[in-house]
Amino acid sequence: MMFQELVKTYAYKKGMPNERFTFVPHPITGQAASVYRKYLEGNDPITGKPVLQEIIGAITKPLTLEEKKTGFLARPVERLLKPDTPDNLQRLFVENRWTDGLPIVLPTEERVAEMLKGTSHELDELVGTMQPSSPHEPWSYTVEKVAVNAVMAGAKPEYFPVILALASTGVPSLFTSTTSFARMVVVNGPISGQIKMNTGIGALGPFNQANATIGRAWTLMSKNLDGGGKIGQTYMGSQGNNLNYNNVCFAEREERLPPGWKAFHVQKGFKPGESVVSVFTGWSLIRADTSLAQQVHVQMPFWLSGFTPYQGASLFLDPLIADQLRAEGFDTKEKLIQWLYDTTKTTAGDYWSNYFHIANFVLPNAKKGDEPFASWLKLPKDAPVPRFAAPDRISIFVVGGETNLFWQAGDFRYIASASVDKWK
Repeated sequence: MMFQELVKTYAYKKGMPNERFTFVPHPITGQAASVYRKYLEGNDPITGKPVLQEIIGAITKPLTLEEKKTGFLARPVERLLKPDTPDNLQRLFVENRWTDGLPIVLPTEERVAEMLKGTSHELDELVGTMQPSSPHEPWSYTVEKVAVNAVMAGAKPEYFPVILALASTGVPSLFTSTTSFARMVVVNGPISGQIKMNTGIGALGPFNQANATIGRAWTLMSKNLDGGGKIGQTYMGSQGNNLNYNNVCFAEREERLPPGWKAFHVQKGFKPGESVVSVFTGWSLIRADTSLAQQVHVQMPFWLSGFTPYQGASLFLDPLIADQLRAEGFDTKEKLIQWLYDTTKTTAGDYWSNYFHIANFVLPNAKKGDEPFASWLKLPKDAPVPRFAAPDRISIFVVGGETNLFWQAGDFRYIASASVDKWK
């Protein structure tokens, strides 16, 4: 039973360590009613006792003195570890799951102090709070604690304002869902050039220290500053996601935006000269190639038709592709986004019946009257509906080295942005 540890840990954190539980077999999602009946008529897989008998007993039998106990969860944390050899300290970090499984730069006092030179903010200033998911309690963290994780990731002090801005969003990179979420971070504005982020050849690959370590720092913060990434407790991704190592971290190549195309942060209301970090959630990336420029916009709806409507879509266009799209009449990102929104439709029947996240998270709200979903729910099964909830679920970035007519797409949806300048 994969959820036993999760449930007990959650109750413990809520001050009810001896709360009564009854478990049923797994999975419970998308099963026929006959399967659920067998679950209820069968035995608890943990205790071996009949499920219904346990439920009745749990709500009728008086609580024991042990079950009535409550209390607070103490988390005393020493600021410094005891001195030891580098090998022993590396082992200690791995054994305590403070790392992503890879060797880290040990966060000595001297290294953390050097990292803190990258910001004018005080080391004890509160940066924000983060939690691995809504049922778990949020943790708060200071500038110094963020600096510790930045050092561990191998970042330089000049990257630190970006990492602080990322931390200030309060968005974890390791989100506890059974569906193995990934995250993405995009940097815009002058800072990307100042810290020499890669926006050209190999921008989405392991070829640049800033891209690599900023993204990695997000994963380490999510493990150490909110208690995330604990298998069976605060991480339940059934298969996991390789993108979690550095969370698709890159900067948009703004100097190669076609005339009329806005940088992503400007689309979100920031000024062109501001430095901004933006975060996204999704699962995966796909690659598409185009041999004929005039076929680019024909292929895009085809590729996006495979994305779940619950999320959204992010397109990563080599500058050569962006130029060709502009020549095809898409003289702004917004025009291309609107065209993709209007073109990538599905049927109402497929929308409501073929997607796990729609059935579990959108359908209940549609039944409560939330628009536009309430109206879509009333349509015939063969009626066309937009694949994505709104045009702003589609994001477009220009990135790449102009070596070929290639583009990529991912099912990543925008979450939030934060100012990097604020944290200098």
